[in-house]
Amino acid sequence: MTPYDLTTRAARAGEEARPAGSTPLVEPIYQSTVYAFPDLETLDHAMSGEEHASFYYRNGTPNAATLERALAGLEGTGAALVAASGMAAISAALLGVLKTGEHVVADARVYGVTYALLAEELPRLGIEVSFVDAGDPAEVEAAFRDTTRVLHVESLTNPLMTVPDVPALAEIAHARGALLSVDNTFASPAVFRPAEHGADLVTHSVSKYLGGHSAALGGVVCGRADLIAQARTRLLRLGGTISAFDAWMTLQGLKTLGLRMRAHSGNAQAVADVLVNHPRVRAVYHPGLSDHPQFHRAMELFPDGFGGMLAAEIEDAPGFVRALAGRIPLAPSLADVTTTLSWPWGTSHRPLPEGERRRLGITPELLRLSVGIEDIGDLLGDLEAALA
Repeated sequence: MTPYDLTTRAARAGEEARPAGSTPLVEPIYQSTVYAFPDLETLDHAMSGEEHASFYYRNGTPNAATLERALAGLEGTGAALVAASGMAAISAALLGVLKTGEHVVADARVYGVTYALLAEELPRLGIEVSFVDAGDPAEVEAAFRDTTRVLHVESLTNPLMTVPDVPALAEIAHARGALLSVDNTFASPAVFRPAEHGADLVTHSVSKYLGGHSAALGGVVCGRADLIAQARTRLLRLGGTISAFDAWMTLQGLKTLGLRMRAHSGNAQAVADVLVNHPRVRAVYHPGLSDHPQFHRAMELFPDGFGGMLAAEIEDAPGFVRALAGRIPLAPSLADVTTTLSWPWGTSHRPLPEGERRRLGITPELLRLSVGIEDIGDLLGDLEAALA
């Protein structure tokens, strides 16, 4: 046989059969954008969608499928869909079940970009949205219409850490033939699983606690298989596919979720207990404090802790941020293994009108702490030095 030309050999490099006899301990990264099939029947079966099969990157990769199985298992749902970002996941979840002329009820305290999606983008599609105080069941119920299809809340709100009564909200939604959608990003399934309390759709930004290291971007929606199938159709048409590498990186972080969340929760509680007694701190928002408005509900729904998030109003907030420079970074995200500081007024809730921000209690003096897993003595030392 005539040897192949160098051009042919280079093009086909690495396609020879892999040696058998061992299995990688960590799943490989499947970076291929397209897959080959041995015959028309196999290709037709893959394209039918009857079971997960990789054939084109936008439709999903083996790494994404592995992550979906893991997250569905952790949230206790029938299925899951991973997406390029948390907002892509929420968009797919909502657009999968909504159509023109229908209506959404949403907590006014949702994340700023979620608020913008609900207040600006859905109405452009003919979907109406009513914002309510999800802590007031009577107000929530009064907002429902015959066309209401979804009630959307967060399990722990960003940034003021209010705790909605998810079981009661599920009853309200289901009695009216609607779905309950819960963004569980601030909690993670290690401390709260909304589906166990009646939620139909559970979303996350996996870039936060699930990945845990500020190294991978993505989102997920978990729920019944039929709801996830509808969301998947919308996501594929809009092109919000997670990369194989981001899915793989998230899975590596996911392996330590339980250990990390115990450390995050314990450290955040300790920080809240110290800050609430400091004379420079005007208010602390953390569900583990006995004066929190939903303290008893939080203790019932979150027996394993509340994660690492808290917010505080601090005298001379700009000076406090400067004093922490080099110790705790100012970064507009959350849930890293190291502690970070954020300014909701100018970052997460910037899309909201100024008046709405102030009405919700989000002021220029409010700072949000994402408490990491560092030694608590070192962490408290840094905070106390900055406060001094």
